[in-house]
Amino acid sequence: MSTFNVPTRDEVSANNQAIFDNLNKGLGFVPNLYATYAHSDTALENYLTFSNAKTSLSAKEKEVVNLAVSQVNDCIYCLSAHTAIGKMNGFTDEQILELRAGGASFDTKLDALAKFAKNITENRGKADQDVVDNLLASGYTKGNLIDTIVLVGDKTVSNYLHSTTKVPVDFPVAQPLETASV
Repeated sequence: MSTFNVPTRDEVSANNQAIFDNLNKGLGFVPNLYATYAHSDTALENYLTFSNAKTSLSAKEKEVVNLAVSQVNDCIYCLSAHTAIGKMNGFTDEQILELRAGGASFDTKLDALAKFAKNITENRGKADQDVVDNLLASGYTKGNLIDTIVLVGDKTVSNYLHSTTKVPVDFPVAQPLETASV
C-alpha cells in the first residue's frame, strides 16, 4: 500500500515554497492537506486559486456547504478544519453538528442551503427538484445556486484528496456525527 508523506518546504518546488511562505504568514502554518497538494508542482496553486475565487456566498454560507459536503463524503480532515473555521465564523458546536447533518433549524435560509448541499452531494449532482425549489424560495438566486455547486466541487476535491492520501489531521479532530444528538 502506498503512503503519502506531508512534504516539507524543502521537498517542494520553488513555486510551492513561495506558497508555503504565504500560508505561514497568513495562517501561521501550512495545513497538511495543502502541503499534500504540493506533491504536484501545479495543484496547490490551482486549488488555492479555485478555492479563493470570488463567490456570491458569504464566508458563513461557504462553511454551511463545506460542512455538509465533507460530512456526506466522510472526510475527517475537512470536517475538522471546517469545524474550526465554522467556529471562527460564529457557529456554535451544536449548530456545526446540525449543519454537518444537512440542516439548520436555527436559520431557515441556511437550512435550505445545507439541505441543498447535502442533497446534491449525496445524489452526485442530481439534486431533487423540491430541494432546488426550496433553496430558491428561501431567498437564494440562481447565481447563488451555481456558486454553491462550484463550492461543492471545490470541497469534494479536498475530500477526495484526503480520502486517498490519509495525511494526518492537524486541526482538533471533529467528533463523529453519530454520537451527536441532532
